[in-house]
Amino acid sequence: MPLEQDKNSAPAKQSRIISSVLSPAIRLWLRSQVEKVDQLELQVEGGDRQLLTGQIPQISVAAQGVIYQGLHLNQIHLTGSGIRVNLGQVIKGKPLRLLETVPVWGELLLREAELNASLQSPLLANAVTEFVVSLLRSSDATGLTENGEEQSLNLQNLKISIGADQLTLSANLISVSGETTLLIIRTGLQLVSGRELQLIHPQWLPHLQAKRGLFLTDLHGFPIDLGSEVDIQTLTLEPAQLFCQGKINVIP
Repeated sequence: MPLEQDKNSAPAKQSRIISSVLSPAIRLWLRSQVEKVDQLELQVEGGDRQLLTGQIPQISVAAQGVIYQGLHLNQIHLTGSGIRVNLGQVIKGKPLRLLETVPVWGELLLREAELNASLQSPLLANAVTEFVVSLLRSSDATGLTENGEEQSLNLQNLKISIGADQLTLSANLISVSGETTLLIIRTGLQLVSGRELQLIHPQWLPHLQAKRGLFLTDLHGFPIDLGSEVDIQTLTLEPAQLFCQGKINVIP
């Protein structure tokens, strides 16, 4: 059942503002941002004066089975505070809009199956492909240069396995001449700052069952910049799933 209640003011009057105006508008806005959501729980907090001026002190969202821009997300818990919306227009039947950037604290559980389903989306597939190609060019582990010139490459059949404190990425590396090379890289990940990860002891594996491969020493510490709007606090890799906590700025 949706959690729609107010904790800070007269229940009867406040519940009408939240249940009849804000919650339906926020729920509709949230659903418009995603392609699919199986379960959605919403809790809105605030006093009459704040809400009537478009100020929402806090919104908490819990969702399961979310697909966002092709990304499959198993479980999400989000809390946003200091939110300004166009409540006056919402009361007149207009769609809800954010008026300012909202800092959102969140928890995300991502399972291996959902991660690999997400690799079918251009958003993640392109990002992973660009990242891997930049890795290979940095190490030149497969001879990506020929006669001093870089070759054009693409990746097919991308797959990621999640283990304890490590990721394994496999793909078919296709050269411009059509030659196929099996690419398997296993690496640890370390959180350096809120917006940056780095690779830990990455290895080039001969096959997926290999326990050890060729250490890519030049790529140890290779940085991954997540962007200025991200502030990751914790990142945990467990067998077949990934869990992270942090903050992200939602821009109108």
